[in-house]
Amino acid sequence: MSEAALPESLRAEHPAVPLQWYCGNLVGIPTTLLGSALFNSQPTSMTIHGTRESHTGLFKRLAGCASQTDAAHVFEHYMDLQFGHNLPEDDEPGTPRRFSTSYIELLRGWGFDSNSPQGAVLKGWVESRFGLIPTFHKEPLRRFPSAAWVAYLEEKACSRFHNNGINFQLDVLYEYCQWSIQRFGPPERNKISLWRGTNNGEEQVVEGSLQERLCTMRLNNLVSFSVSEERAEEFGDWILQTDVPLSKIVFFPGILSDPVLNSENEYIVIGGNYTVRAWHGYL
Repeated sequence: MSEAALPESLRAEHPAVPLQWYCGNLVGIPTTLLGSALFNSQPTSMTIHGTRESHTGLFKRLAGCASQTDAAHVFEHYMDLQFGHNLPEDDEPGTPRRFSTSYIELLRGWGFDSNSPQGAVLKGWVESRFGLIPTFHKEPLRRFPSAAWVAYLEEKACSRFHNNGINFQLDVLYEYCQWSIQRFGPPERNKISLWRGTNNGEEQVVEGSLQERLCTMRLNNLVSFSVSEERAEEFGDWILQTDVPLSKIVFFPGILSDPVLNSENEYIVIGGNYTVRAWHGYL
């Protein structure tokens, strides 16, 4: 269903619809612009304010890396030291076991199910850093308040995943990802062609029609894409292709030595409005 066909109370311009809540962010680009198809057509680089300045030691070490593999080992070692990953647990009897949440744990949870509690934390991080409100978590997030919004907010704030500076871990992951693209990515390119499968395409259309093969869709604030159209076919009846700004990539295959998400050639991308080419069924 296109936005024009929605009841007035569910359209984006209605004050009770959270899309009107786009606000400030930590990247210095107006959120309405950042979430628009215009930004995707003329992208610019982004950085989360203060992150590289707070982790100068990491980026000094990365500067000496000759390959993505070397950089991955430097990054992972730094994160282990900085955030206490892989430290031995205190097994003293009667002592509550402390779980130290890791960005790897969130990526694994996302790969299993983007509507998991880990997925909610990741979407919440995008809210706080880029100002983009999610549009879906287990079900459409439309009018507020609603049961769907309450469920999302509960999972987003779950203390299980907020005991180890998880948002700061994700800040460093994003900056490392962008550093990797700038250092080892293709020169003189600011976009990459990616593919996505979906089953509810009509609900995301804000301009045009899927039947016209070219339209604008409002994607969730954080979404998965694949570099492979064949892999994308496995995830929905509608196959979407779009040009994603490199500055909107949070994760891509090979960025870590850990094989998380590599089997599906999965990219995790900041969402918003995208102009897409659409096909129904197999290509």
